[in-house]
Amino acid sequence: MRPSSKQPDVPAPDSPWSEIVPGLWMGGHEYASRSGGLEFAVVRDEFDLVLTLLRLPGHGPDNHVEHHVWPIPDGPLDGTQLAGVLRLARTAGEGLTQGRRVLVRCYHGYNRSGLVVAHALIRAGHTADEAIRLIRSRRSRWALHNDLFVAYLKTGLDTVRLLEELAE
Repeated sequence: MRPSSKQPDVPAPDSPWSEIVPGLWMGGHEYASRSGGLEFAVVRDEFDLVLTLLRLPGHGPDNHVEHHVWPIPDGPLDGTQLAGVLRLARTAGEGLTQGRRVLVRCYHGYNRSGLVVAHALIRAGHTADEAIRLIRSRRSRWALHNDLFVAYLKTGLDTVRLLEELAE
């Protein structure tokens, strides 16, 4: 479920993953190498818990690492997709509380992973604006460049899910 419309003006991140708060990492499957080419980000056992919003074969993690997969588009989400995002954000928060190293990943580690990480931060007491600023400062200024996801966060994912289910 890679975004259907590539945005050539949005560069690949310069690292496979970035630590947003201690123990909570955000990343993707592809990043720009120092030489300027693209490299694949393959997770082995660097993390205790990996939450994946876009699964690509051969990108890990190792079999003994707890791994949750919930593919969603980088666009409008329905009630079921939103429920999965809420569940993953709760799982990320629980992992942090248990002292685990948590990675949330999507394709580049900007939007889908940003949605989950931001909601986990909001659940931990940050405002939506604080969570978005923190993610952009730690991952990339391109993180959460999906205006719809920013609107979801500012409205509140629980509210967005309820409204989406009422519309169905």
